Amino acid sequence: MTSEVWMAAFSALLKPSVFLYLFAGVLLGTIIGALPGLSATMGIALITPITFWLDKVDGFAMMMGLWNAAIFAGGITAILINTPGTPASLTQSWDGYPLYREGKGGLALGINVIFSFFGGMISILLLILLAEPIARFTIKFGSAEYFMVALFGMSMMIAVSGGDVLKGLILGVFGILLSTVGIDPVLGRKRFTFNVTALGAGIDFIPVMIGLFGLAEVFYQIYQFNRVQHDQEREARKVNLELGRVLPSAKEFFKWSPLCVVAALVSTIVGAIPAAGGDIASVICWGNAKRFTKEGKNYGHGSMEGLAVSSTANNGVLGGAMTTMLTLGIPGDSVTAVLLGSLMMYGLTPGYSMFTENAQFTAQIMILMVLANIAFLIIGLATAKASAKVLNMSQPTVWAAVSVLCIIGTYCINNRFLDVIIMFAMALIGFCLKVYKFPDGPLVLGLLLGGTMEKNMRRALLIGAGKWSYFFTERISCVLFILVVVTFCIPLVKAVFAKKKGAAKAGEAVEPPAEAE
Repeated sequence: MTSEVWMAAFSALLKPSVFLYLFAGVLLGTIIGALPGLSATMGIALITPITFWLDKVDGFAMMMGLWNAAIFAGGITAILINTPGTPASLTQSWDGYPLYREGKGGLALGINVIFSFFGGMISILLLILLAEPIARFTIKFGSAEYFMVALFGMSMMIAVSGGDVLKGLILGVFGILLSTVGIDPVLGRKRFTFNVTALGAGIDFIPVMIGLFGLAEVFYQIYQFNRVQHDQEREARKVNLELGRVLPSAKEFFKWSPLCVVAALVSTIVGAIPAAGGDIASVICWGNAKRFTKEGKNYGHGSMEGLAVSSTANNGVLGGAMTTMLTLGIPGDSVTAVLLGSLMMYGLTPGYSMFTENAQFTAQIMILMVLANIAFLIIGLATAKASAKVLNMSQPTVWAAVSVLCIIGTYCINNRFLDVIIMFAMALIGFCLKVYKFPDGPLVLGLLLGGTMEKNMRRALLIGAGKWSYFFTERISCVLFILVVVTFCIPLVKAVFAKKKGAAKAGEAVEPPAEAE
């Protein structure tokens, strides 16, 4: 993208409404990330219907603010109550909570804000530098290649579905089946609409998403709720420990920075891999930093360096996830899956067209991510010592508010009661999935990518005169097919080896001792 495009994009963002919605998103994201049980995905799912009533720039300003802020804010609960607010905040609790118990809670919160900003900015810089070259490469893609890309994206999600490939496959296929409801993309005939006119346009992605990630989570938390334990936790949160200073010294910042730069680069790469989100990135970065740094023995016992690395990795994945989503149309994580659905609702198609026909809007998304990081840095540092008060909100109050937002948000998309019914149905399905430990990611990806897979597969077969060999005549589609096969096979191979290893250990355990001669 040219400098003129960047200047035009930045000029178009200099409106009061953009900054208003950006800061509103950051505030919401900070609250959502700081409340245990809520997640960035749930927050994005709840506000997405609202953004359809706004200009797309204002809408994305709100979503970018919420997303970036919610990831950093997950570290607040990890530090103050040893409960990660988001999966990406897992390793922050290992060092952050011991620091809080030592009376250095303010410094731990400050490190969380500053190095989340640090990792996010490096990741966004890489997004700006690498996204267009990757998108330019996608010009070579035809129907066969896009089919393989969609299949590869879904296979990545299914393959890492909580270690259970079979459950992931079942949910992925179910999602694909849901995507077939509506008008046939090639023949133009109605399918599985059961004479319901509203289903002619297919099952809307947003009600499904709100049901699975929003209301289902509320149902599950009510199912697991323990009043005595909840009251005890709220009382424990009222314990006031001295928070101390918030800002690390310049010497400390520059001491930790080289290691955090490496963590930001690694987490950006991890974020670009579909389904390998902030939790995986933070564990990889924290574990390797512990192995190679001189302070490794203190990691997990209140290491400020370890907390800085974890905080960097948290937000460092966002640029990588956005790169994959904008260039290939493959969600890097559950949040970018929602954002991908939002782009499609606005009539935008990820790929090279985002950098040609919609270059200014693409540049605006990247600039909004930078502004969101600056906004949460300011708000995070200003409210660091007041963060603990947010944590004491009653859980039933949160459930009531989320439930109302789910219903209103779903209905407002198309002003249809059918969408609310679909949302409740998916909430019940999502609740059952959580109870029986089924992953919900493959279902969402199946619904989101199923239409793309079917449309491009059938077009490729028409071009190739019905021959399946057409998918393997081009090098790119052939390489992607190999990646798909490898993605499916690796978990199966690991499971076989683990089973054999377990059987061998069991055999050694029951082997009788040799008799003495």
